[in-house]
Amino acid sequence: MEKEEKTREEVFEVIKNQDVKFVGLWFTDILGRLKSVSITVSELETAFDEGVGFDGSSIKGFARIDESDMVAKPDPATFQIIPWRPKGDVVARMFCDIQNPDGSPYKGDPRYILKRSLERLEKEYGYTFYVGPELEYFYFKNGKNPEVLDEGGYFDLTTLDAGVDMRRETILMLEAMGIKVEFSHHEVSPSQHEIDLRYKDALTMADQVMTYRIVVKEIAQQHGCYATFMPKPIFGVNGSGMHVHQSLFKGDKNAFFDPNDEYHLSDVGKGYIAGLLKHAPEITSVTNQWINSYKRLVPGYEAPVYITWARRNRSTLVRVPMYKPNKEKATRVEFRSPDPACNPYLAFSVMLAAGLAGIKNKYELPPPTEKDVYRLSDEERAKEGIKTLPGSLIEAITLTEKSELVREALGDHIFNNFITSKKVEWNRYRVNVTEWELKEYLSVL
Repeated sequence: MEKEEKTREEVFEVIKNQDVKFVGLWFTDILGRLKSVSITVSELETAFDEGVGFDGSSIKGFARIDESDMVAKPDPATFQIIPWRPKGDVVARMFCDIQNPDGSPYKGDPRYILKRSLERLEKEYGYTFYVGPELEYFYFKNGKNPEVLDEGGYFDLTTLDAGVDMRRETILMLEAMGIKVEFSHHEVSPSQHEIDLRYKDALTMADQVMTYRIVVKEIAQQHGCYATFMPKPIFGVNGSGMHVHQSLFKGDKNAFFDPNDEYHLSDVGKGYIAGLLKHAPEITSVTNQWINSYKRLVPGYEAPVYITWARRNRSTLVRVPMYKPNKEKATRVEFRSPDPACNPYLAFSVMLAAGLAGIKNKYELPPPTEKDVYRLSDEERAKEGIKTLPGSLIEAITLTEKSELVREALGDHIFNNFITSKKVEWNRYRVNVTEWELKEYLSVL
């Protein structure tokens, strides 16, 4: 089986054997949009040694015009052939670390922020952070109108599932790029699908999420369709989430597992959940970063709104899948609010920061809520002390702006630029006159 990570020497060997012509150097802006610069293989030696220079002031949330020189340094461990290219036109890609001209890490690079968080985790606790996300998305006939391809439902296997071939091709492409897929299926809403990735360390997984999104879109385009990770593209049906399963390991030992606990959760696992619950409101603008994200986070459509945890209950924000005998390594925490349009590097960073705060400060974990929280009245929820996630982007950003935890997790540069960017987005939305307002008010006011 092909080794997933490559050294610099192995990269050159593959390039020679596969007759690779070009290499795309990939990185993301602070909003999680994929950027790329393409170089010929003859330039790769220099790219490894010195990096490839570019204008950082043109990238969202990167440098100001007066400090715009940036360098993209390819990471050979992420080298993969891009399998969807036409035959005879062999192209590969690598993710890059962004540096300043003096070679120091650039603090506006989301990948660096996650790497820094993981290095601190290893140094302070000796832990490795593993994540396994479930990304949902929609197939539409085009990118202008949300016109569905089928009327299929959850787990449906019928001729209605027009996306089954695209899903199968997508999985083959992901596997060809070293990305392991656990399973895939039709989701609850018409034309909605899900492909679940096998858990990996958080940095590898963030790279894989970026790759996953581009592969899904590329295959859809080849079929004359459009794939979107927009959280709520259709009114009245479930939106798309990215449930994130997460765990901490020390070597091959799962730090969340305790065989003698009622829930099979260690104190570390309980503290981690308590941290997620306590800090969920202030990290939500990062895990759900768009105006549209909050059209999904409403009661009645399976998306979590109330800050509770449980084992069986899927209306809660945090779920701990039931323990199966001899499956200690599978003990994990599922955080259900993020959506698939977030920046995975930043989202994983703030989730980890929230969980670690719970462990470090020994937060007390409240009892699980196994009843359907949606069916409780406001009074019942208040009585049980159940709080809610922010209801809009501006509400979420206001909470984040006051958060020392998020500021520390993201660093001042990304923290400030992210908040500024989101406030601009909110103000553009706030002054826009929507179709709903025209339908609701124009004929009666």
